[in-house]
Amino acid sequence: MGIFDKIFGKSKTQEEIKVEEKQLNEGLEKTKQGFFSKISKAVAGKSTVDISFLDELEEILITSDVGLSTTIKIIDRLEARVAKDKYLNTSELNAILKDEIGNILAENNTRDLLSFVPETDKKPYVIMVVGVNGVGKTTTIGKLAYQFKKAGKEVLLGAGDTFRAAAVDQLEIWSQRVGVGIVKQSMGSDPAAVAFDTVQSGVAKGVDIIILDTAGRLHNKQGLMDELSKIKKVMSKVIPDAPHEVLLVLDASTGQNALEQAKHFSAATQVTALALTKLDGTAKGGVVLSIADEFKIPIKYIGLGERMDQLQVFNRQAFIETLFQ
Repeated sequence: MGIFDKIFGKSKTQEEIKVEEKQLNEGLEKTKQGFFSKISKAVAGKSTVDISFLDELEEILITSDVGLSTTIKIIDRLEARVAKDKYLNTSELNAILKDEIGNILAENNTRDLLSFVPETDKKPYVIMVVGVNGVGKTTTIGKLAYQFKKAGKEVLLGAGDTFRAAAVDQLEIWSQRVGVGIVKQSMGSDPAAVAFDTVQSGVAKGVDIIILDTAGRLHNKQGLMDELSKIKKVMSKVIPDAPHEVLLVLDASTGQNALEQAKHFSAATQVTALALTKLDGTAKGGVVLSIADEFKIPIKYIGLGERMDQLQVFNRQAFIETLFQ
């Protein structure tokens, strides 16, 4: 039995496990090459962790976009472990690093999800998706709709990004590809009105999940960010506790810029979950650790390619095992 079989147990078929393992391996290949090949070279021939190695490791972590504060935390924990466990060889060092990276991911409230289906009795379950233009927000919505429908759920999309040219059309194309309903209005319409109509329609139709797109506004425009509060207020008129989830989509390939976006969106609205896209296109997957460490917001989904099925629920055990394979 492989490590993925142990992680997922009976919740997935052997075929599903193999597909996800292959996707994760391929998606994290650039990060593994950039990060772990450098670490392997740094520890080669060393019999102890000395100052020069720690300096080199610090540089490797920072250039992998782990971030300064998270890097310092890892270095400090590594030193403490080495002093306690009396480091002897490379494999033991890797084991310690693996443990500490796992601890950082565990500390941000991320659960090891096994399924896309929300564990809730809320119906409809309302997800509001936020993020700046270009991070893969609309594509992530389409992929989520596909996964939810695949799991037997009735899904309704709301085209709340009424400011960007072709944003409504793009989401409509996804709704047609996946085979789910969509509520839309003309370009320039009030996003809050679209949100209200979407939630009202979802309740009337008895759908399971509503996914609302929002404008990919620049995170440094406070006036536009305030609109998110307005959208939430309008939805709550139909469903008092809506939205049940505020999903922030971040492009992992932008590194520390993704961290800045997370700061601004977290300040503007109550972000409850994160989706990290384009991990397959970057060697700087270390930003996953940086974001996890700083915000303590659960990472829920990771994007590993453009295909409809190349979105996975984030399972930290599987993520760490793949990185260290």
